[in-house]
Amino acid sequence: MDAVELENISKIYPTRGGPLAALDGVTLRVAEGETVALVGPSGCGKSTLLRLIADLDAPSAGAVRVLGMPPGQARDRRAYGLVFQAPTLFAWRTAAQNVALPLTLAGSPAPEREARVASLLRLVGLESFGAAYPRQLSGGMQQRVALARALALDPPLLLLDEPFAALDELTREQLQADLPAALAVTGRPISVVLVTHSLPEAVFLADRVAVFSARPGRILRQIVVDLPRPRTAELRDSARFHGLVSAARRALRYKDEG
Repeated sequence: MDAVELENISKIYPTRGGPLAALDGVTLRVAEGETVALVGPSGCGKSTLLRLIADLDAPSAGAVRVLGMPPGQARDRRAYGLVFQAPTLFAWRTAAQNVALPLTLAGSPAPEREARVASLLRLVGLESFGAAYPRQLSGGMQQRVALARALALDPPLLLLDEPFAALDELTREQLQADLPAALAVTGRPISVVLVTHSLPEAVFLADRVAVFSARPGRILRQIVVDLPRPRTAELRDSARFHGLVSAARRALRYKDEG
């Protein structure tokens, strides 16, 4: 069973100036354990597509299935974790309390909840910062907390909407390296859909890169990333890495004739 199935998806928004087509005829599948990155020009509908998967919006046409279920059912079952560009942490809750929130809402008993939070903070390298409030953490540390919270219920699917875009380059590259390692430690295949404007980030993290046209977003090309895992910093200097980034850049420059 695929983690995500998108069949001929279109999304049209009503505006004062008339209908605005954000997506047009998008078909995409994400396999179990696969990471797929969505890249394209600003406004091409990448984040809109992620919202459709997360049941935060509905398509105008086409079908969405998440883990074999309608998106609403997958959301009710907490079958996915979601991380936005901003960490969206509660300022009045400590790092540990932010991570614990999904577990609390799910009714997890206190001893199990505390053990799970400790494990997740250790997983993202913040075991010494559980009592810290968001204002006491750097941007990169806050995003690690957001990632730990998204993984709290051990979801089989992770949705990432430009999670590292607001970070400095060194912190961004470090988190890019840490993310696959953190997912691997869970011991189960986790599928990932990643929205990013960074082509190197897409190639470094993904098994496949879906390149979108300008609005209305259509998939111009899908690029298989045949790089070995685990991926290290040295990989960024390889000819194959640069070749894949260049291939994605050429696809972005392609003029979509519809």
